[in-house]
Amino acid sequence: MPLDMWWFIGAAAVCLAVAAAVLRPGTPTPCAAPGAQSVALLRGGRRAAVVVALVALQQRGVVTTGRHGTLRTDGWAPVAVRDRLQLAVHTSLRRPLGVRMLVSTARVQKALNSLRDECAAAGLLRTNARWRMSRILLCAVPVTITAGLLLTPATATDPPLKLGISAVPVVVAAALWAVPRQTRAARRLLVALREGHPVEERPLRGRPGEQRVLMSVALYGDRALTLHVPHFARDGGLLGGGSRNTGFAVFNSASGSGSTGTDIHGCGGGSGS
Repeated sequence: MPLDMWWFIGAAAVCLAVAAAVLRPGTPTPCAAPGAQSVALLRGGRRAAVVVALVALQQRGVVTTGRHGTLRTDGWAPVAVRDRLQLAVHTSLRRPLGVRMLVSTARVQKALNSLRDECAAAGLLRTNARWRMSRILLCAVPVTITAGLLLTPATATDPPLKLGISAVPVVVAAALWAVPRQTRAARRLLVALREGHPVEERPLRGRPGEQRVLMSVALYGDRALTLHVPHFARDGGLLGGGSRNTGFAVFNSASGSGSTGTDIHGCGGGSGS
Protein backbone atom coordinates (compact mmCIF):
# COMPACT_ATOMS: atom_id res chain seq x y z
CA MET A 1 0.00 0.00 0.00
CA PRO A 2 1.40 3.42 -0.86
CA LEU A 3 2.42 5.36 2.22
CA ASP A 4 0.16 8.27 1.26
CA MET A 5 -2.95 6.17 1.86
CA TRP A 6 -2.02 5.80 5.50
CA TRP A 7 -2.47 9.54 5.95
CA PHE A 8 -6.10 9.26 4.87
CA ILE A 9 -6.67 6.22 7.11
CA GLY A 10 -5.04 8.07 9.99
CA ALA A 11 -7.25 11.11 9.42
CA ALA A 12 -10.32 8.87 9.41
CA ALA A 13 -9.17 7.24 12.64
CA VAL A 14 -8.78 10.65 14.28
CA CYS A 15 -12.34 11.55 13.23
CA LEU A 16 -13.57 8.29 14.75
CA ALA A 17 -11.72 8.87 18.01
CA VAL A 18 -13.09 12.39 18.39
CA ALA A 19 -16.61 11.26 17.47
CA ALA A 20 -16.49 8.49 20.08
CA ALA A 21 -15.36 10.98 22.71
CA VAL A 22 -18.07 13.46 21.73
CA LEU A 23 -20.77 10.78 21.98
CA ARG A 24 -19.91 10.08 25.60
CA PRO A 25 -22.57 11.69 27.82
CA GLY A 26 -21.50 14.54 30.04
CA THR A 27 -21.71 14.64 33.82
CA PRO A 28 -25.42 14.69 34.77
CA THR A 29 -26.92 17.40 36.94
CA PRO A 30 -29.34 15.96 39.50
CA CYS A 31 -32.82 17.44 39.27
CA ALA A 32 -36.46 16.56 39.81
CA ALA A 33 -38.02 13.39 38.48
CA PRO A 34 -38.94 13.67 34.80
CA GLY A 35 -42.45 14.65 33.81
CA ALA A 36 -44.54 12.83 31.22
CA GLN A 37 -43.45 15.18 28.43
CA SER A 38 -39.79 14.53 29.15
CA VAL A 39 -40.43 10.78 29.21
CA ALA A 40 -42.23 11.02 25.86
CA LEU A 41 -39.32 12.97 24.39
CA LEU A 42 -36.92 10.25 25.51
CA ARG A 43 -39.12 7.46 24.16
CA GLY A 44 -40.26 8.84 20.85
CA GLY A 45 -38.84 12.30 20.20
CA ARG A 46 -40.46 15.67 19.65
CA ARG A 47 -43.77 14.55 18.23
CA ALA A 48 -44.33 12.21 21.17
CA ALA A 49 -43.70 15.05 23.65
CA VAL A 50 -46.17 17.31 21.81
CA VAL A 51 -48.80 14.56 21.82
CA VAL A 52 -48.51 14.29 25.62
CA ALA A 53 -48.85 18.07 25.91
CA LEU A 54 -51.99 17.92 23.74
CA VAL A 55 -53.51 15.18 25.88
CA ALA A 56 -52.75 17.19 29.02
CA LEU A 57 -54.52 20.21 27.55
CA GLN A 58 -57.43 18.11 26.33
CA GLN A 59 -57.85 16.53 29.79
CA ARG A 60 -58.19 20.03 31.24
CA GLY A 61 -60.67 21.15 28.58
CA VAL A 62 -58.29 23.61 26.89
CA VAL A 63 -57.85 21.88 23.52
CA THR A 64 -60.27 19.96 21.35
CA THR A 65 -60.37 18.54 17.84
CA GLY A 66 -61.09 20.61 14.76
CA ARG A 67 -62.11 19.65 11.24
CA HIS A 68 -60.17 17.32 8.96
CA GLY A 69 -57.80 15.90 11.59
CA THR A 70 -56.78 19.24 13.12
CA LEU A 71 -56.68 20.53 16.68
CA ARG A 72 -57.83 23.84 18.09
CA THR A 73 -58.22 25.67 21.37
CA ASP A 74 -61.48 25.55 23.29
CA GLY A 75 -62.45 29.20 23.64
CA TRP A 76 -64.66 28.54 26.64
CA ALA A 77 -61.96 26.96 28.81
CA PRO A 78 -60.75 29.35 31.56
CA VAL A 79 -57.85 27.13 32.74
CA ALA A 80 -54.49 28.92 32.96
CA VAL A 81 -51.65 27.13 31.16
CA ARG A 82 -48.28 27.48 32.89
CA ASP A 83 -46.14 24.65 31.51
CA ARG A 84 -43.76 25.96 28.82
CA LEU A 85 -44.47 23.32 26.18
CA GLN A 86 -48.20 23.27 26.84
CA LEU A 87 -48.32 27.06 26.66
CA ALA A 88 -46.47 26.99 23.33
CA VAL A 89 -48.87 24.37 21.99
CA HIS A 90 -51.90 26.28 23.24
CA THR A 91 -50.84 29.63 21.77
CA SER A 92 -49.94 27.95 18.45
CA LEU A 93 -53.46 26.55 18.18
CA ARG A 94 -55.14 29.92 17.82
CA ARG A 95 -55.93 28.59 14.39
CA PRO A 96 -56.58 24.87 13.73
CA LEU A 97 -53.42 22.90 12.96
CA GLY A 98 -52.49 19.29 12.37
CA VAL A 99 -49.92 17.65 14.62
CA ARG A 100 -47.13 17.79 12.04
CA MET A 101 -47.59 21.53 11.47
CA LEU A 102 -47.93 22.12 15.20
CA VAL A 103 -44.60 20.44 15.95
CA SER A 104 -42.87 22.60 13.34
CA THR A 105 -44.08 25.98 14.66
CA ALA A 106 -41.43 28.29 16.09
CA ARG A 107 -42.99 28.50 19.57
CA VAL A 108 -43.25 24.75 19.95
CA GLN A 109 -39.76 24.18 18.57
CA LYS A 110 -38.33 26.61 21.12
CA ALA A 111 -40.15 24.90 23.99
CA LEU A 112 -39.02 21.48 22.76
CA ASN A 113 -35.42 22.70 22.57
CA SER A 114 -35.67 23.81 26.19
CA LEU A 115 -37.11 20.44 27.21
CA ARG A 116 -34.34 18.65 25.29
CA ASP A 117 -31.67 20.77 26.98
CA GLU A 118 -33.07 19.94 30.41
CA CYS A 119 -32.91 16.23 29.62
CA ALA A 120 -29.38 16.64 28.28
CA ALA A 121 -28.32 18.44 31.48
CA ALA A 122 -29.72 15.49 33.44
CA GLY A 123 -27.57 13.06 31.45
CA LEU A 124 -30.49 11.48 29.63
CA LEU A 125 -29.76 12.87 26.16
CA ARG A 126 -26.60 13.82 24.32
CA THR A 127 -26.47 17.58 23.87
CA ASN A 128 -27.41 19.10 20.54
CA ALA A 129 -23.90 20.46 19.92
CA ARG A 130 -22.24 17.10 20.65
CA TRP A 131 -24.78 15.23 18.56
CA ARG A 132 -24.28 17.45 15.51
CA MET A 133 -20.51 17.37 15.86
CA SER A 134 -20.51 13.57 16.00
CA ARG A 135 -22.62 13.44 12.83
CA ILE A 136 -20.21 15.73 10.99
CA LEU A 137 -17.19 13.72 12.08
CA LEU A 138 -18.77 10.39 11.16
CA CYS A 139 -19.79 11.70 7.75
CA ALA A 140 -16.18 12.80 7.20
CA VAL A 141 -14.88 9.23 7.60
CA PRO A 142 -16.19 7.68 4.33
CA VAL A 143 -15.44 10.94 2.50
CA THR A 144 -11.83 10.82 3.70
CA ILE A 145 -11.39 7.15 2.80
CA THR A 146 -12.94 7.63 -0.64
CA ALA A 147 -10.69 10.60 -1.30
CA GLY A 148 -7.66 8.51 -0.32
CA LEU A 149 -8.60 5.68 -2.63
CA LEU A 150 -9.10 8.07 -5.52
CA LEU A 151 -6.06 10.24 -4.99
CA THR A 152 -3.33 7.76 -4.07
CA PRO A 153 -1.59 5.74 -6.78
CA ALA A 154 -2.37 2.03 -6.96
CA THR A 155 -0.61 -1.00 -8.38
CA ALA A 156 -2.12 -4.24 -9.61
CA THR A 157 -1.72 -5.86 -6.17
CA ASP A 158 -2.78 -2.88 -4.10
CA PRO A 159 -6.55 -2.53 -4.52
CA PRO A 160 -7.64 -5.58 -2.46
CA LEU A 161 -5.34 -4.62 0.41
CA LYS A 162 -6.42 -1.01 0.22
CA LEU A 163 -10.09 -1.85 0.25
CA GLY A 164 -9.69 -4.32 3.09
CA ILE A 165 -7.90 -1.95 5.44
CA SER A 166 -9.84 1.11 4.34
CA ALA A 167 -13.17 -0.56 5.07
CA VAL A 168 -12.43 -0.79 8.79
CA PRO A 169 -12.92 2.93 9.60
CA VAL A 170 -16.11 2.99 7.52
CA VAL A 171 -17.54 0.00 9.42
CA VAL A 172 -16.66 1.59 12.77
CA ALA A 173 -18.26 4.85 11.65
CA ALA A 174 -21.46 2.99 10.73
CA ALA A 175 -21.51 1.38 14.19
CA LEU A 176 -21.09 4.74 15.93
CA TRP A 177 -23.79 6.24 13.70
CA ALA A 178 -26.23 3.69 15.12
CA VAL A 179 -25.66 4.95 18.69
CA PRO A 180 -29.00 6.48 19.80
CA ARG A 181 -29.30 9.99 21.12
CA GLN A 182 -30.66 8.64 24.38
CA THR A 183 -28.00 7.71 26.91
CA ARG A 184 -27.82 4.42 28.75
CA ALA A 185 -29.30 6.16 31.82
CA ALA A 186 -32.31 7.20 29.74
CA ARG A 187 -32.89 3.66 28.52
CA ARG A 188 -32.67 2.33 32.08
CA LEU A 189 -35.09 5.03 33.17
CA LEU A 190 -37.64 4.04 30.53
CA VAL A 191 -37.39 0.40 31.54
CA ALA A 192 -37.88 1.29 35.21
CA LEU A 193 -40.87 3.52 34.42
CA ARG A 194 -42.50 0.80 32.36
CA GLU A 195 -42.11 -1.59 35.27
CA GLY A 196 -43.61 0.96 37.65
CA HIS A 197 -46.37 2.01 35.24
CA PRO A 198 -47.59 -1.08 33.39
CA VAL A 199 -49.99 -0.50 30.52
CA GLU A 200 -53.53 0.14 31.76
CA GLU A 201 -56.26 -2.37 31.03
CA ARG A 202 -59.15 0.05 31.27
CA PRO A 203 -59.61 3.79 30.76
CA LEU A 204 -58.92 6.05 33.74
CA ARG A 205 -61.50 8.69 34.54
CA GLY A 206 -61.46 11.78 36.70
CA ARG A 207 -58.83 14.24 37.83
CA PRO A 208 -56.89 11.79 40.05
CA GLY A 209 -56.14 9.63 37.03
CA GLU A 210 -54.88 12.47 34.82
CA GLN A 211 -51.20 12.07 35.69
CA ARG A 212 -51.42 8.31 35.14
CA VAL A 213 -53.02 8.89 31.74
CA LEU A 214 -50.22 11.25 30.72
CA MET A 215 -47.47 8.89 31.86
CA SER A 216 -49.20 6.00 30.12
CA VAL A 217 -49.34 7.97 26.85
CA ALA A 218 -45.71 9.01 27.31
CA LEU A 219 -44.57 5.41 27.76
CA TYR A 220 -46.86 3.51 25.40
CA GLY A 221 -47.86 5.97 22.68
CA ASP A 222 -50.68 4.90 20.37
CA ARG A 223 -51.69 1.96 22.55
CA ALA A 224 -52.43 4.28 25.48
CA LEU A 225 -54.05 6.91 23.27
CA THR A 226 -56.58 4.44 21.87
CA LEU A 227 -57.37 3.31 25.42
CA HIS A 228 -57.72 6.62 27.26
CA VAL A 229 -58.65 9.23 24.62
CA PRO A 230 -59.74 7.25 21.54
CA HIS A 231 -61.98 9.91 19.96
CA PHE A 232 -59.57 12.77 20.58
CA ALA A 233 -56.64 10.72 19.28
CA ARG A 234 -58.47 9.57 16.15
CA ASP A 235 -60.20 12.83 15.27
CA GLY A 236 -57.13 14.92 16.07
CA GLY A 237 -54.74 12.83 13.96
CA LEU A 238 -52.57 11.79 16.90
CA LEU A 239 -52.31 8.12 15.97
CA GLY A 240 -49.77 6.39 13.78
CA GLY A 241 -46.94 8.92 13.94
CA GLY A 242 -43.44 8.09 15.19
CA SER A 243 -40.53 10.40 15.82
CA ARG A 244 -38.88 11.93 12.78
CA ASN A 245 -35.90 13.17 14.76
CA THR A 246 -32.61 11.52 13.90
CA GLY A 247 -31.30 9.75 16.95
CA PHE A 248 -34.57 9.27 18.79
CA ALA A 249 -35.30 5.59 18.47
CA VAL A 250 -38.86 4.73 19.48
CA PHE A 251 -38.55 2.73 22.69
CA ASN A 252 -40.87 -0.27 22.57
CA SER A 253 -39.19 -2.82 24.79
CA ALA A 254 -40.98 -3.48 28.03
CA SER A 255 -38.29 -5.78 29.32
CA GLY A 256 -34.87 -5.04 30.66
CA SER A 257 -32.82 -4.79 33.78
CA GLY A 258 -34.70 -4.00 36.93
CA SER A 259 -33.93 -1.22 39.33
CA THR A 260 -32.13 1.81 38.13
CA GLY A 261 -32.06 3.29 41.58
CA THR A 262 -29.42 5.86 42.31
CA ASP A 263 -27.92 6.45 38.89
CA ILE A 264 -31.03 7.79 37.18
CA HIS A 265 -31.33 11.55 37.01
CA GLY A 266 -34.59 13.13 36.05
CA CYS A 267 -35.24 16.18 33.93
CA GLY A 268 -37.83 18.90 33.72
CA GLY A 269 -40.86 19.24 31.55
CA GLY A 270 -44.33 19.46 32.94
CA SER A 271 -46.63 16.54 32.99
CA GLY A 272 -49.75 18.49 32.76
CA SER A 273 -50.29 19.58 36.34
